[in-house]
Amino acid sequence: MQLDLAPAPQGRRSGRRVALRLARRDIARHKGRSLLIVLLIMLPVAGMTGAATLYQSSQRTPGEIVRYELGNTQARFSVLPVPSADSLQDPLNDGVIASSSGRFDPDFQRTDPREVIPAGYDVLPQRQLQLTTGVGEALVSLQGREVDALNPAFAGKFTLLDGRAPRDGTEVLVSPGLMKRFHLAFGDPLATSAGTFVPVGTIRDAAASDGNSFLYLRAGQVPADFARGPLSRQSVTYYLVGPGPVTWQQVKEANSKGVGVLSRSVVLDPPSVDQRTVPGAQLHDNTPLLVTVYATFGLVGALALMEVGLLAGAAFAVGAKRQVRELALLASSGADTSTIGAVVTAGGLWLGSLAVALGAAAGLGAAAVVHVVRSTGSARLAGLHPDLLLTAMAMAMGLGACVLAALVPARQVSRQAVLGALKSGRAPAPTGRRTTVAGVVALALAAGLLAAGWLLSGSTNDPDQRAEQLPVVVTLLIAGAVTAVAGLVMLTGWLIVRLTSRTHWLSLSLRMAARDSARNRGRSVPAVAAVLAAATLASAALVLSASQQAGLRDSHYWGALENQAYLPLTGDQPLAADGSMRPPVDIDAGVLSAAVADALGTVEWTHPLTAPAGLRNCPEGPADPGLPALTDTSNCLVFSLARPQANECPTTPKGRVVDPADWRCRGSMVNEQPSGRAILVGGADDILAALGRDPSAESLAVLDAGGMVVTNPVFVDDGTVLLEGKDVRRQGAGPAGPGTMPSTVRSASLAAAVLEPVVPVPYFGVVSPATAARLELHAEPAGLLVQLAKYPSEAEADAASAAIAAVYRQPGMDFRAEQGISQGSQWMTWSIVAAAALITFSAAGITTGLSLADARTDHATLAGVGASPRLRRALAGSQALFTSGVGAVLGALAGMVPALLLVLSTDMRTAVEIPWLHLLALVMAVPVTGAVLAWTFTPSGLPLSRRSLA
Repeated sequence: MQLDLAPAPQGRRSGRRVALRLARRDIARHKGRSLLIVLLIMLPVAGMTGAATLYQSSQRTPGEIVRYELGNTQARFSVLPVPSADSLQDPLNDGVIASSSGRFDPDFQRTDPREVIPAGYDVLPQRQLQLTTGVGEALVSLQGREVDALNPAFAGKFTLLDGRAPRDGTEVLVSPGLMKRFHLAFGDPLATSAGTFVPVGTIRDAAASDGNSFLYLRAGQVPADFARGPLSRQSVTYYLVGPGPVTWQQVKEANSKGVGVLSRSVVLDPPSVDQRTVPGAQLHDNTPLLVTVYATFGLVGALALMEVGLLAGAAFAVGAKRQVRELALLASSGADTSTIGAVVTAGGLWLGSLAVALGAAAGLGAAAVVHVVRSTGSARLAGLHPDLLLTAMAMAMGLGACVLAALVPARQVSRQAVLGALKSGRAPAPTGRRTTVAGVVALALAAGLLAAGWLLSGSTNDPDQRAEQLPVVVTLLIAGAVTAVAGLVMLTGWLIVRLTSRTHWLSLSLRMAARDSARNRGRSVPAVAAVLAAATLASAALVLSASQQAGLRDSHYWGALENQAYLPLTGDQPLAADGSMRPPVDIDAGVLSAAVADALGTVEWTHPLTAPAGLRNCPEGPADPGLPALTDTSNCLVFSLARPQANECPTTPKGRVVDPADWRCRGSMVNEQPSGRAILVGGADDILAALGRDPSAESLAVLDAGGMVVTNPVFVDDGTVLLEGKDVRRQGAGPAGPGTMPSTVRSASLAAAVLEPVVPVPYFGVVSPATAARLELHAEPAGLLVQLAKYPSEAEADAASAAIAAVYRQPGMDFRAEQGISQGSQWMTWSIVAAAALITFSAAGITTGLSLADARTDHATLAGVGASPRLRRALAGSQALFTSGVGAVLGALAGMVPALLLVLSTDMRTAVEIPWLHLLALVMAVPVTGAVLAWTFTPSGLPLSRRSLA
């Protein structure tokens, strides 16, 4: 009978069905390995899905904006801080200016929001009140709101959480944060500067945190003579109730009068871009910030998927080796190469599909749990908003990673010699020449992509053009980073051979581990590659986080050194019976210091500061030519340093700083207005206390010679500074136009020595007492610096406020310390180190375990020839040390370089920081810990197993 060798009809489809069936049975037979692969793919997909959902949930939709901000009202009218009539607000935010010509109009007067409200609406006002309440002898600040919070028109904005509505004039509603701060229960009286009230219910403002201390009062509960202060108009907002919408044209007219409007109809149907742009002005663009954020997440996400793909690839490689004999039997029965490879690839398809489905469900579920938890806490999310596009992308990337992870061992198994596999059950080790060439090509391509991104980011010094090029630059850098990791992974086999070629000087266990890694690259390469990818992810996250924290430190406003408080040594007295101001009271620094030290146990030291006389009894309005700026009873002078024109910070026509790293745009007082303590009078001790740095011999010499120690070189011109005295009653030309700055009435040129503080504190510099007397600065005690060992809690701050209130003998003196961000930065960076080490160590543990499982036969052979359990344990630890060490070092380099280029190409480039100590801890801790654990958990008694003979 003649054989028909033609392909069977639909034979390829039948082969795929066979591959899927065999893969499913293999998954069911090896549940542990299958579960490991599912978890490896599921976790990053869940993480990316959850992160995307939480990010979208933090962004309010237009419907949520009107519900949480307006309730059932039509619009809200409030003060909009604009310099002229040529400004427009953000349609979705009545407190943000989205477009402005930048013109300053000195004659512009903002209108009371009540005067521009259109007719035909019922008006519900909300007045902000600054209240105080007693804590010991202190009167601490408390925010009050005079509003009909339970009016049906505010449904959605205000929600009664617990308790009941007030029934008389003494009962009030409060926020949950107020109850917690002052340890109150319903029915406990609360004495405030507006009267004594009894909380009977807690209320939530959807636009504010529950942790704030709010007291909600109704009209008539606030005394008629209660002092609301000169800015009471700015503290009132008006909510409109009626059937008619407030249009965008009405919003624009209100903006031209200095009134901001949040309109329901405008939020739900925003105007086009050209309609919300002032002619001749540019619309505010936050694209660079968004690109920076997405770039960070994109780089970390791509590296995370590559890591888990390599981990899954290691698991598939071990599984494929265990399937060698079965697949060889399948090949000997007539299955073609594609069918054999499809069996392993189908396993990736099955497991990947299950993993991404579970990952997406887990991510959405975790985000929902976070949403529920935060809906009852202080930091709430607007709503649960799944990001379907990003979720689908995460699922596709996860499935692709799993299939690709199975594809490599599938190709190796499908190309093996059938007879050799049947005889030994092992696949011959690949030569790796093509892989090495491909790795070199990938590294070259990665270098090209990284260089292209770097050169493109540096192709122009115009920040506006850099912002436009940023998306392309970020794409190139991320692609280069991923390609570099892929190239290093493909070169891992070649590197292992080179690293293990000369190991004669190592111990026996290390020599055996190195030679075993070079001989069995099928299991050592996936292990090193997986750790490499994990270390790349960790090091990139560390560099990005450290640079971001450095940027926050640079942009943070420092009122003093970290954990340092400034307490004035003069206190205002209440107005006299005729309404005139009384002279201020001088505070004894020793008494004040003792009071704070008794209240707080964390005071390290206190130091009094001396400064020129501050503003005192200065009359408002135009200056009287016959009245000097400084008298025995009044002072209208403030002192500052003139800034040379050549040292002005360069900016673009759109207002962007040309180079944030420019020395003219950084440092103390670079963008600050002078205050009463901006010029200090003293010596070396005062410099150390205020600036946090010991003065140099040169600066002390200049100080003693009648010069000034200056905190910022931008004020120095040819070795001198110009000290100016400005009369706040007289207005002169300023950066925003004529009549915008106090007029200079006296000046003096001084020799200068620059001594920059540890952080940009708000001081121009220090002059000696002799210089102050010569220049008639009228130096006097200004304030007390209190240095604390740590930032005080809210209860500790209240206790300190109570203590200083007894000294000042006046309400409203709160104790506030400079929190800073450096300590939080350290904790955050070390937290990232811990998380990164955990991720990297997990990768090392998984791959080491897989390698040990694959090498079980070799260990059995060692036991059979008489190797001691100690040697086998040492060999296991050495294998873990070698694979983890090589992977961690290569990964640290592969992650640090792209992350550094990414930082240098974005707005974070002025705050580049490489956390060397943290990287060293990561690179050293992971291999050593992995080796110790591998040595510990390797069993001493390994049963002999039958070896197959070739």
